Amino acid sequence: MSGAPLPPFTQDTAIEKVRIIEDVWNSRDPARVARGNTIDSIWRERVEYLAGWGAIESFLARKWVKELDYRLITELWAFTANRMAVRFAYEFHDDGDNWFRAYGNENWEFDPDGLMRQRIVSTNEHAITASDRMFLWPLGRRPDDHPGLSDFDL
Repeated sequence: MSGAPLPPFTQDTAIEKVRIIEDVWNSRDPARVARGNTIDSIWRERVEYLAGWGAIESFLARKWVKELDYRLITELWAFTANRMAVRFAYEFHDDGDNWFRAYGNENWEFDPDGLMRQRIVSTNEHAITASDRMFLWPLGRRPDDHPGLSDFDL
């Protein structure tokens, strides 16, 4: 199994990797997201500590039942040979049609096959009105011409 591009990362391959991971998350497919990780990957997500594909899939299935119409933008912050720091924002609504925007930072570590071995996340969110939404593309992959985080000054 391979998660190309592979470490050691360059500026270009790090940016490419971040976009690939964003695209997979925007699929909202828990199994697809999990398979981009090592089988024993460790995640820290808010107050949850997850280990392995099963735990990752269960977490994401729960997440996307509550976080409806989820749309994510991720941006590279810094990188080394096999590690990255990214910042992100995503928008979603709950089953009461209340909209939210979440912001945060993630630290990623990859194995030699380019699979995520560790993911450490810090997230906060706040309520927004539907008219305050910025991430308006159709569900799925963010179009290449859609603004990124820096374009929104987020």
